[in-house]
Amino acid sequence: MLYVADGLGGLPLQPGGRTELETANTPNLDALAQRGVLGMSIPVLPGIAPGSGPGHLGLFGYDPLKYDIGRGVLEALGIDFALTDRDVAVRGNFVTVDAAGNISDRRAGRVSSEIAAKLCEKLDQIVIPGVEVFVRHVKEYRLVIVIRGDGLGGNVNDTDPQRTGVPPLKPQGADPASQKTAAVLAEFMRQAAEVLKDDQPANLLTMRGIAKMPPIPKFQEVYGTRAAAIAVYPMYRGLARLVDMDILDAGHSLVDQMACLEANWSKYDFFFIHFKYTDSTGEDGNFEAKVQRTEAFDSGIPRIMGSQPDVLIVTGDHSTPSNRNSNSDPPVPTTVPADNARFAGSRPSGESSGCG
Repeated sequence: MLYVADGLGGLPLQPGGRTELETANTPNLDALAQRGVLGMSIPVLPGIAPGSGPGHLGLFGYDPLKYDIGRGVLEALGIDFALTDRDVAVRGNFVTVDAAGNISDRRAGRVSSEIAAKLCEKLDQIVIPGVEVFVRHVKEYRLVIVIRGDGLGGNVNDTDPQRTGVPPLKPQGADPASQKTAAVLAEFMRQAAEVLKDDQPANLLTMRGIAKMPPIPKFQEVYGTRAAAIAVYPMYRGLARLVDMDILDAGHSLVDQMACLEANWSKYDFFFIHFKYTDSTGEDGNFEAKVQRTEAFDSGIPRIMGSQPDVLIVTGDHSTPSNRNSNSDPPVPTTVPADNARFAGSRPSGESSGCG
């Protein structure tokens, strides 16, 4: 069992203070800390602040430096879009731009799924000669754009500048095939600006994770286990589908996810359960909200332990400290309780004790 709190690791607001995990009331994690191996994991390499894609591939046992999976591919797989070898997939974020064309909100106020889905329908009408264009809504402010055509490359930069007060970057390809893709994406952006000009707060978009579908070994080929994923957010279902895990109906809440686990317990050898909200609250810079979400994550552990897993790994894919508002490089607290594990004693959960 792999139980992942996205962006779990944190930092104290003041020197010598407590992190979000150390501040949270986590009786179940603390109990696991008394019967398992504890430590801090490095998802990729020291000093690297990984995205969720590389972070999760590392957790699944794949070298994220060897298997560089674009986020567009993961988002497309997560919504069951059937990618072909002629496709380039793009993760889109709706954003708000001001009259000067500068980004004022990188997530368009986390616009609702209902509004964003209608905007995607409008964008799906864009026509570009020589290629097919597909636009699909993912969740809230996130969308997928798939460009299908011959001779397209996936080595194109992100257009998200990762800050406000500046315009989106221009797409640029690193090789001739990718330059062709960049030209298509630039035309898509030109038309999208016209389509969305009267929509608020989502009046433009940025592009991330522009990529083609790569070859990658399947989970069962590597480990010989029947694996299933229980994830609410499409991207993480996409990560699991990439390595050929079965994607189960996770519902919409942690309670739904635990019910799904219990209903399918006897059918699989390995389960991956994903919890998103420790990451999104960290990205929002909300320390107290991340503390509360960490406590919610902790509340799922009794139902997991009720199924009596042989091995449980509780960790995160990367750290998202709320005082940094983004994915960061600090190691991630990790706990591995199992009958054949060394016991760490009574240390509480938290980064300062070197445990999760």
